[in-house]
Amino acid sequence: MKRNLSAAFMILIAWYALHYFVDPRLIPSPHETLVVFMDKWPLLSIHLLSSLYRILIAIIVSLLFGVPLGILIATHKRIDAILSPVIYALYPVPKIALLPLLMLFLGLGDLSKIVLVGLIIIFQILVSTRDGVKSINPSYYTSMNALRATKWQVYQHMIIPATIPNLLTSLRLSIGTSISVLFFAENFATRHGIGYFIMDSWLKLDYKGMFAGIVAISLMGIALFSFIDLLDKKLCRWQAQ
Repeated sequence: MKRNLSAAFMILIAWYALHYFVDPRLIPSPHETLVVFMDKWPLLSIHLLSSLYRILIAIIVSLLFGVPLGILIATHKRIDAILSPVIYALYPVPKIALLPLLMLFLGLGDLSKIVLVGLIIIFQILVSTRDGVKSINPSYYTSMNALRATKWQVYQHMIIPATIPNLLTSLRLSIGTSISVLFFAENFATRHGIGYFIMDSWLKLDYKGMFAGIVAISLMGIALFSFIDLLDKKLCRWQAQ
């Protein structure tokens, strides 16, 4: 709690410094931004929920496909030999470059934007899940076999717990990138989304509204990271011991 307050205090000090020493017309003060944020909250909340919806759907779908596939790759050498080079070839490709193609094939609505964000997240999930399973000591498998554990028990008590820490870390890393990419994607063929709100405010020279949107997108990021931290505490209790 103290660290959060200290971080917020440092950000406010830097913000006020930029406001007074750079250009007060272009960089509104925090208290001015807060007034506009509260005033525009009914509209901001609609844009924020649209962006949050796209990110959450992308995360859920990526988890449903990425985790099982990552486990499959890690536990089958032949599949690993075939798919790992494909993943390595596609992973570095900037996914934002695929936006025109996605809009062409999937339309201009939410689907193309969700798929774009999903393409960013799923590769991180695949690699982290695969590496988490591969990091399991082979002696653990021997112990489970000696205890006559079923396949499901092996997955439940060993493989899945081994993937969770890496999986949560990959989600933390991918969320920031996903929000950045979604911000860009929401400027094309949409009128809902926090990215659209920020750029629309900028085009209208409404800098206070623009900064209110930036605060909103920051709060969305904090909420997502806090939720992942909560999952970490609940699902990875052994790490805190």
